[in-house]
Amino acid sequence: MRKIIIPLMVAVLAAPAWATVAITVTDLGDGQAAIEYSGTELARAFALDITVDAGTIEAISDYAVGDDNSGYGIFPANFSRYVTVDPVTGEVMDWAAQGYTPVADAGDPGALGGLGTDGITIEMGSLYDTKAPAMEGRLCVITCSEACKVTVTTNATRGNVVLEDSSEATVDLSGATEVPIGSTGGGYTGPHPDEWQAVGQPECWIASINPRQCRGDADGTAQGKQKFWVSTNDLDILIASWNKTFEQISEQKVGDVPLICADFDHLPQGKSKFRVSTNDLDILIANWQLADQPAPDCP
Repeated sequence: MRKIIIPLMVAVLAAPAWATVAITVTDLGDGQAAIEYSGTELARAFALDITVDAGTIEAISDYAVGDDNSGYGIFPANFSRYVTVDPVTGEVMDWAAQGYTPVADAGDPGALGGLGTDGITIEMGSLYDTKAPAMEGRLCVITCSEACKVTVTTNATRGNVVLEDSSEATVDLSGATEVPIGSTGGGYTGPHPDEWQAVGQPECWIASINPRQCRGDADGTAQGKQKFWVSTNDLDILIASWNKTFEQISEQKVGDVPLICADFDHLPQGKSKFRVSTNDLDILIANWQLADQPAPDCP
């Protein structure tokens, strides 16, 4: 038995460890999702299927284009279709050719339907002299037509995920499986998406959930027989959050209503960056105890 175990242990210890590349999906708000990667070893190329369980994938953006740019700007599925190489110098004449994107054509073997459908296949690789991609970063951003769950899988027909030494990576997709995009009701559609992201994507700011929040209705409910949408309950929430920063009110509530819901203008105010202050009070006063008002017209 000992003669068998010792050679087996030597073989196991000498075997190369599988390199892992993790793919993750991050909700950016406004129907957009970032497709990102991180690895224990550097990847050379990605072939991925991205699908949604509702609606369609309308656009792809925020991806590198070309070579030697610290990114994955080589798109094998579309290189021969759109990129012209100088026959004398071997240099690419124009990386900005229209149509040169990571999305494989629906007619390519193993490729999904493409933009405007519920699934796309992307192919992205690196080519560089000195500017290698980072060990982690963003591959691209997709835009979804409606609230959905995004799932990323590897595409074996197109090559899966390949490492620098041409071996196939072990891919962790746990952070890229059925990831909700666009919150309940489709996500924030107001004029300050960056602020919505900065304060934890509160659902009360989403117009399809509380269409009067931007008019002073913090709790999303009407009070009394006359249906005052902006009244004492909303004032209580505003008072509790008055002249405080987001850090001071984060995770705090009045009843079950987060204090950030009293930030009616969706902007910080003053040098201290108070989330709820005089501008929000002005909005509440303008709509105070009006019968069945204001209209549900937040953007």
